[in-house]
Amino acid sequence: MSLRIVLVDDEPLVRAGLRAIFDAEPGISVVGEASDGDEVTQAVTEFAPAVVVMDVRMPRMSGIEATRLLMQHPSRPRVLILTTFDSDDHVYDALKAGADGFVVKRAEPAELVRAVQIVADGESLLYPAHIRRLAARHGTQGDKLGSAHLSDREQDVLRWVARGLSNAQIAHELFVGAETVKSHVASILMKLGVRDRTQAVIAAYESGFIEPGAGDA
Repeated sequence: MSLRIVLVDDEPLVRAGLRAIFDAEPGISVVGEASDGDEVTQAVTEFAPAVVVMDVRMPRMSGIEATRLLMQHPSRPRVLILTTFDSDDHVYDALKAGADGFVVKRAEPAELVRAVQIVADGESLLYPAHIRRLAARHGTQGDKLGSAHLSDREQDVLRWVARGLSNAQIAHELFVGAETVKSHVASILMKLGVRDRTQAVIAAYESGFIEPGAGDA
């Protein structure tokens, strides 16, 4: 069964280029397009995509606002944000709104395809260095982690998640099983009241739990 995606961008040439890339990939089908964020909800209802590939900046409704709307949709798709610049503050706001990751438009075709596959598989597409830079500009905004009462081990797991490690990689670092790490991650998300790993990482930076200048990309 093909992975169904909808493309959302106000530039017809960009949509055409993306369609050419994805249509050439076995197992991926572009089932619909939209030219602005205000058309996204209807497109999702009509085409039932697994992933929406969406420009963050559009004239009538931005990818940020469209992402917020999709979080309330009964068949909520995964959202991959497209951006011209990886340091765009709009990307940070889109991730906070619920987007599952982002990728720059100048990325190689193989990278774009891989990004769609990653978010379709239920993973968050983390670029720790970029998120760190964006978080540094936004500064500390409350102490969400302080009220979450994460255990010491959950705090350790969150630090590794913030560095972009997978569950298997974290398990290797902590000398535990991958299922144990998966359970810790699920507990972290529940305690923080967030949807995914990306939002957990943002909460970690905004609370001051992780310093924006700390860690490796």
